[in-house]
Amino acid sequence: MPLPRMRICLSVALAGAGLLISGCANPSVGSDRDDPTQPVTIKFWHGWSDPGEVKAVNDSIARFEKLHPNIKVKAIGNVTDETVNQALRAGGDDAPDVVSSFTTNNVGQFCSSGMWADLDPFMKKTGVAKEKVFPKTLLDYTRYQGTQCALPLLADSYGLYYNKDAFRKAGIERPPHTMSELKHDAEKLTRRTAKGSYEQLGFMPNFRLYQNSPDRLFAQWGPTYFDKNGKAQLAKDPVTKQFFTTALGLINAQGGYAAMEKFRTTFGDEMSTQNAFLTQKVAMHMDGEWRGLMLRKDKAKFDWDTAPMPVPDDQEDTYGRGYLTGTVAGISHSSKHQNAAWELVKFLTVDTDQVVRFANAIHNIPSTNAALKSPKLDADPTFRTFLDIAANRHSTALPPSNNGGQYVTSLQDFSYNVESGKVTDLDKGLRELDAQIDADNLQSEN
Repeated sequence: MPLPRMRICLSVALAGAGLLISGCANPSVGSDRDDPTQPVTIKFWHGWSDPGEVKAVNDSIARFEKLHPNIKVKAIGNVTDETVNQALRAGGDDAPDVVSSFTTNNVGQFCSSGMWADLDPFMKKTGVAKEKVFPKTLLDYTRYQGTQCALPLLADSYGLYYNKDAFRKAGIERPPHTMSELKHDAEKLTRRTAKGSYEQLGFMPNFRLYQNSPDRLFAQWGPTYFDKNGKAQLAKDPVTKQFFTTALGLINAQGGYAAMEKFRTTFGDEMSTQNAFLTQKVAMHMDGEWRGLMLRKDKAKFDWDTAPMPVPDDQEDTYGRGYLTGTVAGISHSSKHQNAAWELVKFLTVDTDQVVRFANAIHNIPSTNAALKSPKLDADPTFRTFLDIAANRHSTALPPSNNGGQYVTSLQDFSYNVESGKVTDLDKGLRELDAQIDADNLQSEN
């Protein structure tokens, strides 16, 4: 008879990573498909394409392979969610084992379809206490209706970039904390030409500009998109109307939609050296933490700084909050190497040193509580603004749904019509928006 497989007993506490492994370790973790201690090659598909980011991914894989010499990782970058989903539906040996996505809106779809494996059994058997490891908001956007099919793999937070030279010239001493202050400062910072066009706009609220998707600014109000039964309730939540009223006030205070939209068409591409904030066509701008690295790389010709986005006047105690999103990682439901795949996912998302090094390398927000507090994080104060936003208990992320981000698309389309003046009855329009979102959700269920 063959000898029984030797089982190794260990008791290891990994400080700072939220892990506790004790007792006899079973090599079959989370599934009985594979032994993660045996030689294997797994496939990791991700969306990073910038040479510096790809290098950071490959460096991370090298660190993982050093810790797990029996597991080799074949990485493929610049992969979209659509390509991943097609591969997972097809299955087979060519499909990825570990997958990542930049789109948290799609987590509901990943979980409800079953194409991404439930990670709770893997965490339970390897002692990962997820509520202790990850900030609640980040944990919330990686699960859907009780299924934890993904984990946070770095995060993005949104704040305010402002031109300090323009502020000094306008006599403004600090960035705005409330929406009324934002409106006041935007008016003071706006400069018109003799012919009536703009030299500089204080703040461009138009929802088609770069990262100005309405859901990101809306996060400052802390909205509730759905009730406990999953029904859209934007029309019932009073902050929704406040949000649109504020946006319209910002537009009207700076010259109106038509004039601002015409000015927007003169802006260069978001990722180019003709970016509107970099060229000083706007004095204040909402953007993510990565913009700071780009401003330094492109050698901005003015003094700038960062701050949280302003909040509604009646919620000033929440100042410091912001919109959160990020990259998520998971395991293919059809992978024949799920236990080995989990070792990679766990390393990328839970290991404190790895999370910090990856965050510093690509200038993103670390996605664990321990990493957010690490002294090894980038000490640049303009970057730490976004760390504070990510850690703020009032910061919010979009709730997942079973049809991905369709409700966000509906909100965007509605917002375009509001800002351009096509919605004459806001209350009626919001009721119709809720009805549309509910109809789309129902169709996805059937």
